[in-house]
Amino acid sequence: MTIAAILGNKGREVISVTAHQTVMSAAALLAQRRIGALPVMDGASLVGIFSERDVIHALEAHGVESLALKVGDVMTSPAITVSPQDAVIAALSLMTRRRIRHLPVIEGGRIIGVVSIGDLVKYRIDRIEADAAAMRDYIQSV
Repeated sequence: MTIAAILGNKGREVISVTAHQTVMSAAALLAQRRIGALPVMDGASLVGIFSERDVIHALEAHGVESLALKVGDVMTSPAITVSPQDAVIAALSLMTRRRIRHLPVIEGGRIIGVVSIGDLVKYRIDRIEADAAAMRDYIQSV
């Protein structure tokens, strides 16, 4: 099971921000789209990732004034990424070790999608349930 399979199911839409946007506008986009993180782009280049955690850390450090800061001042950089060929289990392990919940997917130096820990866990559960159903069918047929 690879990251490409996840993107095949969920799609490859990438909603992003630039480092020059305000924390307020990026946080509003997170809320409007009901997502937890946004890749931060400079043209076609990934320069970081902006997440709900970055908002919380900025608020703790700077108070309400943090909402006027630029995304580039509070984003996590460099972003930890995966490729479409990476195994789902390896991506889950990476997320667990690094304590992150979103991974930009990079192919040929370009971002082609973002996967979340929820996407990966759902895919693993679906596969386990399908395997269990196949095993039950096999046992009943014997």
